[in-house]
Amino acid sequence: MNIYLFEFIGTMFLILLGNGIVANVSLKNTYGGDAGWVGITIGWAMAVFVGVFVAADVSGAHLNPAVTIGLATAGKFGWSLAPGYIAAQFLGAMTGTTLVWLCYKQQYDSTEDKEAILGSFATTPSKKDFLWNFITEFIASFAFVLAIFFLAKGNNVDGKISLGSLDALPVALLVLAIGISLGGPTGYAINPARDLGPRIMHALLPISNKGSSAWWYAWIPVLAPIAGAVLAALVYMVISIY
Repeated sequence: MNIYLFEFIGTMFLILLGNGIVANVSLKNTYGGDAGWVGITIGWAMAVFVGVFVAADVSGAHLNPAVTIGLATAGKFGWSLAPGYIAAQFLGAMTGTTLVWLCYKQQYDSTEDKEAILGSFATTPSKKDFLWNFITEFIASFAFVLAIFFLAKGNNVDGKISLGSLDALPVALLVLAIGISLGGPTGYAINPARDLGPRIMHALLPISNKGSSAWWYAWIPVLAPIAGAVLAALVYMVISIY
């Protein structure tokens, strides 16, 4: 049971601090408005660092259904544990983004920009094109999960690999690199729980001027990261033969 609890807590920290930086940059009447994209990518990287460091030694700190599915596809994680992990990740993401809303309640109330409000919960593309949006998220997620395999392979117990707490910094730097390099077109969700969980809360929470939750886009940050993770697992399995 502890593994699910810590997967929940780690994902909660990830979204609390990750969506927290977006809210700080995007909403009115905050001190973070000048931080821009670089501030957001650094903030998300540090959010990953904290989430992984907190959860890694207990749950392995997947914090992402795509990572869980990728590891299970490669035989490095038990499929029987995957549903519990994914549920914990979604609940953690929903809790974390709700805490962001509570922290920034006054700023949400004074912000009229609907896109800025949604952006502090979930992602939308800078240019709407389903095919290319999918390709971007697919490539970013493929790169992320394939790199995770190599970062985590030293933590191998009975054929299973996980992120130890000492790998928190490398994973944070990996997310920073992906955000700066590949995040521009779609906001680099690379995590179904990170996007869909907060999007659900955007729809449910009583936020003034919130507008649409952009459900027309919601399937891409769910399916593209999973597809990218599965391909990463298959590639890693082939590479590991040699």
